[in-house]
Amino acid sequence: MTESDKLENQIDPFTESKNHSNQWWEIFILLAPGGFWLLFLLVFPTLIILELSLVPDIHPGEVVNPRGLDNYFHIFDPVHLRVLGRSLLFAGEVALLALILGFPVAYGVGQLAPKRWRNLLLLLFILPLWTSSLLRTYAWISILRPTGLLNTILTTFSLPSFEILNSPIAVIIGMTYNYLPYMVLILYASVEKLDRDILEASGDLGATPIQTFWKITVPQTRSGILAGSLLVFISALGDFIDPELLGGASSMTVSRLIYNQFLGITRNWGFGSALSMVLILLTSLAIALFLRYGDRQESDR
Repeated sequence: MTESDKLENQIDPFTESKNHSNQWWEIFILLAPGGFWLLFLLVFPTLIILELSLVPDIHPGEVVNPRGLDNYFHIFDPVHLRVLGRSLLFAGEVALLALILGFPVAYGVGQLAPKRWRNLLLLLFILPLWTSSLLRTYAWISILRPTGLLNTILTTFSLPSFEILNSPIAVIIGMTYNYLPYMVLILYASVEKLDRDILEASGDLGATPIQTFWKITVPQTRSGILAGSLLVFISALGDFIDPELLGGASSMTVSRLIYNQFLGITRNWGFGSALSMVLILLTSLAIALFLRYGDRQESDR
């Protein structure tokens, strides 16, 4: 190689720096529109909530106390801890039920149904999402109320009626129904990618259907299971409509408690903001755990 060829192959530091600068400008231009709305609609409101959560509850004639963590300490009251625990329990139960009900549907559509019918079947299943969640909840009220459709059918066959409305069971039913399509959509994306040859080979080697399911199907769809469960869990944790309309006093959740602090009788914006920050923290923690361990499990496959 001649000296001139060596000079041509050398990278000009100025040119490299200029190209690197142009690349950063291109990235900034592409991220600027979405980043602006993210800051305006997510980051700034969260900072406002954080500021309000540090303000103590002030009543007329009281001395203004300095900002502190009193609102957060108030969360550790046994009554509020029970509400928070109930919310986590409801969200976990809904995620589990949605997974149990949604996986067979996703598997049937993604693996057993003919390919020409899959999109239509998936569309029919998610069709309820085209209507308002409020209307779907009112439909469940008409079904579960004492004189509703469910008890009418039961009494027609001389069966005992059930008082389900205004109970935790009604809340679980409503939330599971509303979030089940999301679980199916995510699971379908994972189930559709299953290799049928591996499933058939497992059966040829003597594995039972249950062994094939736990050792092949579940590991290959693990990312979809985690993503769907996380989405349903987060959505159910912050749900307000179903607990408010389908649940009674025994179904108080953290979302209803936050509503009472801002628009209810209590009117304690500081404590409501502290509860909101705890809810945001729990959601962020769930997402962080999924990104941490979900990606690790996906890379180990």
